[in-house]
Amino acid sequence: MRRLAIAAAATFAVCGSAYGAHGAPVTAPGSSGDEGAPNVGDARVEIYGQAMADAIFDFKKMNPDWAATLRPSQIPITCPGDPGCGKEGSFLFSIRQSSLGVRAFIPTSMGMVKTELAFDLFGTDGGTNIHWLRAWGEMGMFGVGQTDSNFMDIGVFPNTIDYWGPPGMVFVRNPQLRITPFSRDGMTLAVSLEAPNSAIDTGKVTDVDPALGAGIVSHNRIPDAVVSFRYGGDWGYVRAAGILRQVGFMNSASATGEPSNEKTGYGLNLSGTVKIGKDQFNWQIVGGKAIASYMNDGGIDLAPNSNLQAEAVTSYGYLLYYNHAWADKWSTALGYSEHKQNNVGGQLDTAFHRGRYGSVNVLYQMTNNVMTGAEYIWGKKEDSGHASAVDNRLQWSTRFTF
Repeated sequence: MRRLAIAAAATFAVCGSAYGAHGAPVTAPGSSGDEGAPNVGDARVEIYGQAMADAIFDFKKMNPDWAATLRPSQIPITCPGDPGCGKEGSFLFSIRQSSLGVRAFIPTSMGMVKTELAFDLFGTDGGTNIHWLRAWGEMGMFGVGQTDSNFMDIGVFPNTIDYWGPPGMVFVRNPQLRITPFSRDGMTLAVSLEAPNSAIDTGKVTDVDPALGAGIVSHNRIPDAVVSFRYGGDWGYVRAAGILRQVGFMNSASATGEPSNEKTGYGLNLSGTVKIGKDQFNWQIVGGKAIASYMNDGGIDLAPNSNLQAEAVTSYGYLLYYNHAWADKWSTALGYSEHKQNNVGGQLDTAFHRGRYGSVNVLYQMTNNVMTGAEYIWGKKEDSGHASAVDNRLQWSTRFTF
C-alpha cells in the first residue's frame, strides 16, 4: 500500500473557501522560474495525498508495534519472550497509511528542477507519527536526496491494502546520489551511490563473551553502489539491478574499535510486469550476500559462522502477484512472496530463517478519489531452529485521495 500512498496528485493553485466564491491565493515564492529560462510558464507546485483508515482483525498474534501491518518477521514464535505473546485475536483501527506530499517543477537556465517532499504516519516506533518517505531533488540526469533505492523496483508492488507488503521484495527508501545518463526509447540506465546500512547478528558471540556482544555495532566506510537498467513497452517492462557493497562491524566498547571486520556484499534483482488485457502480472526474483537490509522484511547482513568469524549471509527472495480487473470499478490482487536466508553456524536457533506471505483482496473504486475493499493476509515466520508461527488477518480499508 506504500505505492498507493504516492499515486494521486493534483495541481495546487487556489484554495477554495466556504465563505466566498474565491479563497485566498496560495503562492510558492521560491518556485518561480528563472528569468529567460525555456518554458518559464511551466513553473508549478503540486500537492497530493490520501486520508486512509484500516480496520484490522488479527486471528493470531503480532508484535504490537507492528500490529497495523503484517510483517512475517514480527510474528512471535518464542513465548514467553517475543513481543506479542499472549492471547490470540485482536482488533485495530489505524490511520497510519494517511499521507501528504508536495512536488515542485521549476524551469531554470540549466534545465527543469524537480523536487518532492512526502511523508505518511507510519512511524516505525509503533506510533501514529510522521514517517518521511521522500526528500528528493533532481535536475537533468542528476538527483540527490532520499527516494526509492535504485536497487528497488516500485513498479512490482502489488495492488494490496496491507501497508508493508511482500517480504521477498526489495524495498527501501535511501539517501543517495543518482545519475541517469540514458532514458529514451523505453530504456533507462541509472547509477547511484546510496547510504550504507548493516543489519548485524552477534549470535553465539554473545554467549561466549556477553560484553563483546553488547558492543558490536555496524560500521560502514563507503557507500553502496547500484546500477539498474529498464526496458519497457506497451506489453510491460523488464528491469535488472545490481548492487555492490561493503558491510562491516566494530566494537563500540573498545577505544580502538577492535575487534572489527568488513565483508563484501552483492546482489542481483530481476523484476518486471506483463500486461494481459486490463490485467497485470508482477514478478521479482532477487538473490545475493549481505542484502537483507534492502529486503522488505526480515534477515541479517552479517553474522558469525561456526568459528565465530563474521560472514556475509545469503538472502533469496521473490514475489508473484496477479492484478485482475473484474469490471471498471472492481479488482482483485492475488499473490505470494518469500524471503529466505541461508543461516550460518554461529547464529542462534531463534535467528530469522524464512518469511512467507500471501494475500487476496476485493477492491471497489467508488469514484476516482474513493476506494474501499477487504483483504485476507497470511504470514508465516520460520527461525533457524525450525520453530515457526503463523498469523492471518482480515483488513477492511477505505481511502480518499487528493
